[in-house]
Amino acid sequence: MVEVKKKGVYLLKGKVLVEDADQCSIAEVNHHLAQAGLSPLIQDKIEQEKACTATMAYGILKSHNVANDMKNLQLRFDALTSHDITYVGIIQTALASGLKEFPVPYVLTNCHNSLCAVGGTINEDDHIFGYSAAKKFGGIFVPPHQAVIHQYMREMMAGCGKMILGSDSHTRYGALGTMAIGEGGPEIVKQLLKRTYEISRPEVIAIYLDGKPKLGVGPQDVALAIIRAVFKEGIVKNKVMEFVGPGISNLSVDFRNGIDVMTTETTCLSSIWCTDEQVEKYYKIHGRKEAYQKLEPGEVSYYDGLVKVNLSKIESMIALPFHPSNVWTVHELNDYGADILRQVELEGQQKIENPHLKLNLTEKLVNGRLKVDQGIVAGCAGGTFENIVAMTAILGKQSVGDFSLSVYPSSQPVFLELMNNGSIEQLTIAGASIRSAFCGPCFGAGDVPANNGLSIRHTTRNFINREGSKPVDGQLASVALMDARSIAATALNGGQLTAATDVEFTPSQQTYQFNKQIYDNRVYQGFGKANSDEKLIFGPNIISWPKVRALPENLLLKFASVIHDPVTTTDELIPSGETSSYRSNPLRLAEFTLSRKDPAYVGKAKAIQQLEVKRQLIAEGGAIDDLAKIFLPIIDEGQSEEQIKQLVTHTGLGSVIFAIKPGDGSAREQAASCQRVLGGDANIAVEYATKRYRSNLINWGMIPFTIASDDKEKINVDDLLYIPAIRQAIVSGKETVTAYIIHSDKKTAIELIMQNLSQDDRDILLSGCLINYYTD
Repeated sequence: MVEVKKKGVYLLKGKVLVEDADQCSIAEVNHHLAQAGLSPLIQDKIEQEKACTATMAYGILKSHNVANDMKNLQLRFDALTSHDITYVGIIQTALASGLKEFPVPYVLTNCHNSLCAVGGTINEDDHIFGYSAAKKFGGIFVPPHQAVIHQYMREMMAGCGKMILGSDSHTRYGALGTMAIGEGGPEIVKQLLKRTYEISRPEVIAIYLDGKPKLGVGPQDVALAIIRAVFKEGIVKNKVMEFVGPGISNLSVDFRNGIDVMTTETTCLSSIWCTDEQVEKYYKIHGRKEAYQKLEPGEVSYYDGLVKVNLSKIESMIALPFHPSNVWTVHELNDYGADILRQVELEGQQKIENPHLKLNLTEKLVNGRLKVDQGIVAGCAGGTFENIVAMTAILGKQSVGDFSLSVYPSSQPVFLELMNNGSIEQLTIAGASIRSAFCGPCFGAGDVPANNGLSIRHTTRNFINREGSKPVDGQLASVALMDARSIAATALNGGQLTAATDVEFTPSQQTYQFNKQIYDNRVYQGFGKANSDEKLIFGPNIISWPKVRALPENLLLKFASVIHDPVTTTDELIPSGETSSYRSNPLRLAEFTLSRKDPAYVGKAKAIQQLEVKRQLIAEGGAIDDLAKIFLPIIDEGQSEEQIKQLVTHTGLGSVIFAIKPGDGSAREQAASCQRVLGGDANIAVEYATKRYRSNLINWGMIPFTIASDDKEKINVDDLLYIPAIRQAIVSGKETVTAYIIHSDKKTAIELIMQNLSQDDRDILLSGCLINYYTD
């Protein structure tokens, strides 16, 4: 199905792959072209450096780079987008940093906290704040239930050759010719303040599509097959996935969008696809024909790696708990269910962190076949027009019985067209529950299964806790990812896991018509209409960020949590679900930090934070006695009282988290900012799972240290970490610093690495956080 090559390859005329073409003669290269029926090259030799500039990604990056350096990019984006979990904090931060007006279109959608079901008025208060901000600063405001964030951006904002930045990890519009990146909120703030997004030019990986999907195979199946092939070895981590090859023309635009949005789960930076007449038609349907241009690589383009996908061989797939890369074919699971599920139970038990709570998936086997409790199709991945139409073709009006099936169309225009063509009627008669546009099932705020329940979902993620589990409280449910087609086939069989490729059905020929009047009547279009006289409307839960101190000369940190899991997700760092109601209240939200992974963390972090408050009072005449015990291990024998006071005055106290590979998953900045609110000064990792999490740490003033893998054995919870002269090390541009782990009064040296920090990164860390950096 999927073949991976880690070495560089050339693509000729956008169609013919040649490995090591720089070592081939032009005669040999032209022979390959002739076999494909293509005209020969007229150049004398293949030049890798020139071919690198012939990718679509290079051209788009170059056109958005404001620096005279294509190795170290400084990017400005054409549009920005955030949803109602992130935009309040972003606007508050930008406002504190001098925001006067949104300089580019900034879309504020309301698709995460739109149910307003938890926390009293606080969710709707955020929406009112967002609307007032759109009027004051000139934004675009999409009210609740109108569209999920990425569907609106596809329909109304994407454009060929554009770049869009969003504070949501699934910001991906590559199939529409737009390079989009999901980042934490502080990167949106930088764009709002007319600053740049700084990054080393990423490598580009060719995703070469060939063949045509068989009946019953959908975009989620293709996406999961790719994720399985590339995730664990980080093949495309922080790189651009460039989709090329003849197979693209065999995919509808909806199908392409469905694959593209899942590229986030590969940990890539962004994506871009060749565009064609189908994309042109998409823009015409949406009343934006000017947004189209043909995108394709140059005659000879070089890629840093290759993922070759034979679409004809893709099967119906399923990603079992607790990660989108834990992928099997549905047939494999049906044939070897007991063995596979037992393996998933063993691996999953390590993530649960509750020895009294057992993951019992094998109990779901009935006569050797997996029986699931619930199916959901929703959001930017599942709730598209063609996915739901395909479900209707498979299910029709046949009863789903006691199988719970919920369908969330991704926007009101999609919903309207599904009503017009009868799909909503048929699914409703079959027993499906039809909902409004809402992202909740992706992060555990909608259709939460019962305890021990197993839900199959065409959504984006299936991390532990995303479906409402609270292992600490003895509650556990699981999610597996599948395509909408196989979910419909499973519903047809009463919940018995079924591949859509095993069901006979006639594919629908329904065409899509877009009705823009829905948005004209409801969406506030305020870009270019900023009104400084408008008042921001604050609810009682909207709290400003607490003051953060600058980086001291030295740091003395306590390891408040030590995590040895292979990967730590942002959901484990700050849980999703009902906690999202408190995203506008950093003090309340911080109480949930690591609550489902390490419940002791908050108490430990607060204890050292209280000592830091006392330390800061010493310069004002406070007593040093209360701090003597914690500072004792770093006080040299014979130091005078004045020397000790100077050491304490210039050595900040804080907490630190160690995890082997933290930050997989969501772009939410709160995974980092909540640690900062509790006095966190750093993370230490063997590596960071994503650039966006590392960026969030930096923007919140937390140093993203890495260490050698062998050094992880030196670290224990409650150990102290003394980092002398850290401020000077940051100032002088050092990439390593010697620190000391203090365990039972024994000091052990450890080298902390802080590579690839730009000058802006270092200045932000010195200031203490991005807000301080802009207001200093």
